[in-house]
Amino acid sequence: MRRYPPIADHGLVGDLQTAALVSSDGTVDWLCAPRFDSPSVFASLLDHERGGHFTVSADTAQPPVQIYLQDTAILVTRFLTESGVGEVVDFMPVERPERAAARHRLVRILRVTRGRVRFALECRPRFDYGRAGHRLDLGEDTVRFDAPGAQAVVQTVGPVRWSGDGDDVRSELTMDEGDFAALVLTVGNADDTPVPPLTATDVMASFERTRDFWHAWVRRGRYRGRWQDMVNRAAITLKLLTYAPTGAPVAAPTMGLPEQIGGGRNWDYRYTWVRDGSMSVGALLGLGHVEEALAFRGWLGDRVKSGRTVSGEPLQIMYRVDGDPELAEVALDHFEGYRGSAPVYAGNGAAGQLQLDIYGEAVLALSHTVQGVGNAPPYDGWLALSGVLDWLVKAWDRPDEGIWETRGGQKDFTYSRLMCWVAFDRGIRMARDFARPADIPQWTMARDDILRQVMERGWNTRRESFVQNYEDATLDASLLLMPSVGFIAPKDPRWLSTLDAMERELVSDSLVQRYDPQASPDGLRGSEGTFSLCSFLYVDALAQAGQLGQARYAFDKMLTYANPVGLFAEEIGSTGEQLGNFPQAFTHLALITAALSLDKEMDALG
Repeated sequence: MRRYPPIADHGLVGDLQTAALVSSDGTVDWLCAPRFDSPSVFASLLDHERGGHFTVSADTAQPPVQIYLQDTAILVTRFLTESGVGEVVDFMPVERPERAAARHRLVRILRVTRGRVRFALECRPRFDYGRAGHRLDLGEDTVRFDAPGAQAVVQTVGPVRWSGDGDDVRSELTMDEGDFAALVLTVGNADDTPVPPLTATDVMASFERTRDFWHAWVRRGRYRGRWQDMVNRAAITLKLLTYAPTGAPVAAPTMGLPEQIGGGRNWDYRYTWVRDGSMSVGALLGLGHVEEALAFRGWLGDRVKSGRTVSGEPLQIMYRVDGDPELAEVALDHFEGYRGSAPVYAGNGAAGQLQLDIYGEAVLALSHTVQGVGNAPPYDGWLALSGVLDWLVKAWDRPDEGIWETRGGQKDFTYSRLMCWVAFDRGIRMARDFARPADIPQWTMARDDILRQVMERGWNTRRESFVQNYEDATLDASLLLMPSVGFIAPKDPRWLSTLDAMERELVSDSLVQRYDPQASPDGLRGSEGTFSLCSFLYVDALAQAGQLGQARYAFDKMLTYANPVGLFAEEIGSTGEQLGNFPQAFTHLALITAALSLDKEMDALG
């Protein structure tokens, strides 16, 4: 087991309520239960000694190989040893995902496809972010780890014999071609109910049901474009990151993974951002996945109607997957952090920030779903939404923290104004299309005032570019969304000039920075890599501008930065390594959007 494998050296498995990261050497080094935002059970990715792990390994003459079974979330880690070829097949059964479960299962099937392989096994849970001790109960076929309020049970099928190692367990076994063994981990809240015994038939039936679930889900999509494998993998990843009982997607399943090795930008992303979730609606609808878009609309509508926030605004930027707005940020000082990147934070203090762009993204998501399913917005939901827009008429012209959650003070961010324009524009359209009651004159006045303000104050005459905020001349890649939301035509001279300016300053070999923190200090120490969301937004903007050769080059180049199983983290560092929480929903939804845009523009050429 490597002390800290590269962030990208992982595959993701999940059951639509939580997820696990499995490194390419067979180690489960991240798993929280019973939900994405619950305390960790395995977190050696953040602290090799204190975090806990569940490892299946084999001595190999060359690096193990990791793949997904086609169009599934079933992960295969293959060990190529001198005496044979062995593999571990990891998956989490998807059973009644819409019902919140207190316990979840991870299945690990061990097989040898050629020759003979000797496996080494270790299970070392560390509950509550490594803060809670546990008691070991070691049986013949079942191992139980009990901690205050939490539990992990490992059942074995086949010739596995565990031995105690303090409060943990280990085992070794040699398997020949055709042999079968399985480890079934049940983890979550404490429960005295005995776990039913399992047979090899039970395990294989669970495998087949899980495989069939993912095949059926992928078939419901309608994408048949040029990059089908990558788009399907991105869509499966978005699905894996969605908490099915509420329809809320998390930004990433991890916390604390650094944007700079050794730096302090180590945030907790296991929550639902209004922005990220709203943007995913357009991507999923573009692929034909209406059910997921409607589920998020329901979650978002509940947030609008409840108005419960810690910020005092009608909406806040992020919530827990069940809609709870409390996300108090705590530093886990006992964790050393990934490769010494400390502090590690649980919770997210940015939840109380004012970021006015979320109102535009929320209304845009609701507008997309209304268009996608062709029915009118529910009346009660419409009243709540129109009330928010009435409030925004008086609230949009304020400084805020902006989309990137900087901690350098509030400013007049151009992107925030842009998305407030979107909120009014889409609200007006829905009110007219579906004859819903609305103060259209006030909304129209606000929409037009914003457009005039952005054109006058967000446009820098000297630089011939739209800029990050009204106070300085910094460029900002979030403005790549200006043409896609209809604020400006994709071939307008002002926009083409802005695109050129971004290419000169923010783009390096197709990779795009969010902004230059040296030019516009963000109140955070350290630096960061290029932002993969922005790199895909750049592809979309180029495609809409008719620069298809450059767009396709940038897209194909970005795909080379995916890890071997097609996943992306948040950022790409200066030496090509993936940085930040992993995998990130933002990146995968932007990949889908870019592929759809490129396909459309290339098809138009004939």
